Amino acid sequence: MSKQISKIYHAAIYVRLSKEDGDVSTSAKAESNSISNQKDFIRNFLADKKDIRIVKEYVDDGYSGSNFDRPSFQTMMEDIKRGVIDCVVVKDLSRFGREYIDSGRYIERLFPALDVRFIAINDNYDSVTGKSQGDEIIIPFKNLINDAYCRDISIKIRSHLDVKRKNGEYIGAFVPYGYEKSDDDKHKLVIDIYAAGIVKEIFRLKLHGMSQDAIATQLNNEGVLAPMEYKQSTGSGYQTGFLQNEKSVWSSVTVRRILENEIYIGNLVQGKRTTPNHKVKQEVVKPESDWIRIEKNHEPIISDRDFEIVQRLLGMDTRISPDSDMVYNLSGIAVCADCGSPMTRKITTAGDKKYAYYICSNHKLTKQCSQHSISVSLLEDTVLEMLKLHIKNVMNLEEILDYIGTIPFQQLDVKSLEARKQKKLEEVEKCKRLKTSLYEDMKDGILTKEEYLELHEAYLKKAKEGEEIIRQIERDIALIFEEKDDKHLWMNYFTEYKDIKELTRDVVVKLISEVRVSENKEIEIVFDFDDCYKKLLESVEKLGYQVDKEPGGQLNISRREAV
Repeated sequence: MSKQISKIYHAAIYVRLSKEDGDVSTSAKAESNSISNQKDFIRNFLADKKDIRIVKEYVDDGYSGSNFDRPSFQTMMEDIKRGVIDCVVVKDLSRFGREYIDSGRYIERLFPALDVRFIAINDNYDSVTGKSQGDEIIIPFKNLINDAYCRDISIKIRSHLDVKRKNGEYIGAFVPYGYEKSDDDKHKLVIDIYAAGIVKEIFRLKLHGMSQDAIATQLNNEGVLAPMEYKQSTGSGYQTGFLQNEKSVWSSVTVRRILENEIYIGNLVQGKRTTPNHKVKQEVVKPESDWIRIEKNHEPIISDRDFEIVQRLLGMDTRISPDSDMVYNLSGIAVCADCGSPMTRKITTAGDKKYAYYICSNHKLTKQCSQHSISVSLLEDTVLEMLKLHIKNVMNLEEILDYIGTIPFQQLDVKSLEARKQKKLEEVEKCKRLKTSLYEDMKDGILTKEEYLELHEAYLKKAKEGEEIIRQIERDIALIFEEKDDKHLWMNYFTEYKDIKELTRDVVVKLISEVRVSENKEIEIVFDFDDCYKKLLESVEKLGYQVDKEPGGQLNISRREAV
C-alpha cells in the first residue's frame, strides 16, 4: 500500500551564483555551481517527491550571499507572504545565503512562522521531517562557516584590490572623462583624444576668466555631449545616480569636478570610499590620509602649472561681470594693502558717462577700513606697466644666467648647504660630548639619577635629530648635481609674454599672485615665483655682479670690478 500524502507543497526552486565569493575559482566549481547545474540538481531531487509541486524558479545571478538584498529572493519572499509558495528548495545552505545571523533568522524563525518548508539538499536538511538534536547544532554551525568563508573572501578581495591600487592599476568600472581603458591592459588609462580635447578647452576657458556656469552653458550651446551621454554614445553602458533630467547636460558642478580632478595631471587617486565590512554595503568616505595616490601614473592631459593655477582660481571669491560671462581681470587678485580684503569693482554714473573703480570690500561691508578707491583703468594700466618691467628684468637675469652658466649657481647652493652641514655636525658632536660627561657628573653628585636620565635622553634625541638633518642635507647636495636645466623653468613663464600689449585675465592669473592697493593709490605687485626671483638676484650678487635698481624699477646688472 502506498504512503498517503497528507499535504501538497508548492515549491520554489531558489538558485544563486556570485562572481565575487570564490565559488567559481576553478573550472570544476564553476560547472558544479552554475545556475543551470543548480536547477537540474534540484529538479532531479524533486522528481520523485509526490508531495512537492514546483511552482516557480527564482534566480539571483551575480549576487553575493553576504546579504539578502537580492531581487529574486525578495520577489520569492513576496510570493511566500501572498501564499503562492510554501516550500523553498536550495542546493545547499551556501546557495541560500552566507550571512550567519540572517540565514538563521529565515530558517529557524521566519519560515516556520510562515509555515514554509525549507530543504537544503546537500546538507540533508528538511524542516518538515523535524529537527534532530544534531540539526540544532549542525545547521547554525554550517551557517557560521559560510559566513566566515564570505568574510575571508571579502578580506582577500579587498587586499587584492589594494595591491592593484598601489601598483597604479585602475580598477574602476568606468574611467574618468578624457581617458579610456587601454586595449592591451584594462587596468591602464590612455588618453581619449576627443574627450581630452574638451577637458583642455574647459581648463583654457577657466584660465581666461570664464565661470564654471558660463563654461557649461557654452559647451551645451555648442552641442558637446556631457560626460555621461558621451560615455553611453561610445557603448560603455555608464549610469549615474546624479541624473535629474531625461538627458544629462553640462552643469557647473560637472565642470568643477573636472577642474578639481588631479587625474588630468597624471595622478591616480583611488580607495577614497569603502564599506565597513562585507555585510554593510553603504559606502563611507575614508580619511584622505588613507587614499592611495600614485603620482605621474599615466599620461597627463593638463600641465601641473595650469592645474595649480586653476585650483587657486577655484579658491578665490570672484564675481562675474553682469553683462559678460567673464571674470574681471583683477578679480580675486587685487586686495586692500591695509586689511587684506579683496577689492570690489563698482560702477558709478555721472551724466551720460560710467566710471569703473575698485574699493576695499571691508569698507563696503563694515566701514572698518578706508575706501582705497582707485579707478579700474589706472589700476590695470599700472599693473600692465609693472608687469612689462618685471618681464624685462627677468629677461635681463636670463641673459646673465646664460652667460654665467649653471655650474657657479650649483656651487653656490652646495657651498650654502655645506655650511649648514658643518654647523649641524658641530652641534651633534657637542651633544655627544655633553652626553658622555653626564655620567661623571652623576658620580660626583652634581646630578641626581633622575636628572641624569632626563638629560641623557634629551641629548640623545637632539643628536639623532641633528644626524637626520645632516643626512637630508647630503641628499639635497646630491640632488643639486643631478638637477636638470629646468631649475629656472619659471623664467620661461614670464618671457613667454615679452611682447605683451594688453592686460588679460589669462596673463594675470599665470604671472601675478596678488596686487596690493594702498589708500594713497600706491600699488605693490607680488609676482608668482617671487622667492625664486629674489634668490636668483642674491646668487648673482654673490657671484660678483652689481645689481642696481634704477628709479623706474628696471634692474641694472653689471660685473663688479675687483678691488
